Amino acid sequence: MKHLLILLALTSSLLGQQAPPALYVSKNAAITLYSDAPMEDIEGNSTDGKSVYNASTGELAFNVAIRSFKFQKSLMQEHFNENYMESDKYPQASFKGKITEKPDVTVNGSYPVTATGVLEAHGVKQQRTIKGKINVNNGKLTMTSEFMVKCADHKIEIPKLVFQKIAETLKITVTANYTAYNKNPTK
Repeated sequence: MKHLLILLALTSSLLGQQAPPALYVSKNAAITLYSDAPMEDIEGNSTDGKSVYNASTGELAFNVAIRSFKFQKSLMQEHFNENYMESDKYPQASFKGKITEKPDVTVNGSYPVTATGVLEAHGVKQQRTIKGKINVNNGKLTMTSEFMVKCADHKIEIPKLVFQKIAETLKITVTANYTAYNKNPTK
């Protein structure tokens, strides 16, 4: 009987100390590019962003295929891929960095965060600090952010002919829904 009580006490203490999952994965992050220019507003959307967040270390990585962005007008999409982003030469945009704060992913709530790292677009890497928010709801995480990117910082040239149609700075909006990554999922 004494051994049974010790075994039960050990089992319950181990179960009570289960750590939350450290890795969270998003396979369909929504990313919007918005250009507010005098003659025309341009918006491109992708729901093909991929991201991994390590809640224990704060490490964060995002990746999106440039060709996954869709525009209202097919000509805009063609110019975006061929003339500005050169998608064949630079097929991906990415961010790799670390979130400074350590939000408690076991407690529901909204947590302001700051990620510092390298944003790479059009083959040019830029050190960036990006503010965002992590919302936790019953073990599921949603990360959101809105930030500005100057085309010149990534050597994206805007021809003078269309200067009135495309802004020099783009607003980027990101929404990523994460689920815990489980190496050994049960069936």
